[in-house]
Amino acid sequence: MHIGEVEVVKVAEWQGEIAPVRSILPGSPPRLWTDNAAWLVPDHWDPETGGYRGAIQTWILRSEGRVILVDTGVGNDRNRPQIPLFDHLATPFLDRLAAAGVRPEDVDVVVNTHIHYDHVGWNTELRNGEWVPTFPHATYLIPRVDQVYFDPRNAHRRPAPRTEHEQLRREGSLLVYADSVAPVLGRAVLWEGSHRIDRNLTLEPAPGHTPGSSVLRVSSGADSAVFVGDLLHSPVQILAPEHSSCFCEDPRQATTTRLGVLERAADNGELVVPAHFGGPGAAEVRRDGSRFAVSMASSSVTGQPPTRSCRR
Repeated sequence: MHIGEVEVVKVAEWQGEIAPVRSILPGSPPRLWTDNAAWLVPDHWDPETGGYRGAIQTWILRSEGRVILVDTGVGNDRNRPQIPLFDHLATPFLDRLAAAGVRPEDVDVVVNTHIHYDHVGWNTELRNGEWVPTFPHATYLIPRVDQVYFDPRNAHRRPAPRTEHEQLRREGSLLVYADSVAPVLGRAVLWEGSHRIDRNLTLEPAPGHTPGSSVLRVSSGADSAVFVGDLLHSPVQILAPEHSSCFCEDPRQATTTRLGVLERAADNGELVVPAHFGGPGAAEVRRDGSRFAVSMASSSVTGQPPTRSCRR
């Protein structure tokens, strides 16, 4: 698809069922899913298993003659005890990038919207037993707030884990930092406040999911879009934005941030591009009284697919 002069290509690393929807969005009522089953199935929900379906993917942006990757997925060969589904994953992701016309040496900029295992994995690859940058000529853009927060030297500043699951996530984040973040810091720009990549692309803070979570805004000609990372895991969060995912470090702040991003998107006609939506992967958001309505964008972002409003 194109957003003005910016070309956008989605490259999937993995797609499928991850966990029960009530585990991913713990506060979401069953009716929110069942009443919207006609369009949530099959890309976002499996009503037979009750499973949340999503995608791990990277977006390729070509802007002003440069190649920019937005988030880099899980990566191969990783020790991920916190989520066995992706432990020692082995996918032909780099082959899929090549099929989209991008070799590792072609990449100019890598954007990590935040530091979670499924957004930084292909920052590096394992060569001769050592983690090295996958994209040798790229500048890695990492929110400074997240780099500081997840740096193992600052672990004492984070709240103590309250459950065994939280402890496993904490231990997993140390592995993620060691194999996917620390090896690229020599090529990284740790930005804060905001960061302009070029005249079309700007990074802005969007805290809550992690302290340093960010969004990438694209504005070119009359078109605009916002790549929202993990502010949204499912389209039902557009219909009912008060529900944060189980992965959010600060669910209340994530809700506030999500509302602000959706309001701006609805008012300004911004295409919303989350990290983990299946199908075409993008959504059009409109106001529906005091709530929002959503249209799932087609793969070419043309036409007007039916608008989905939350049914109570």
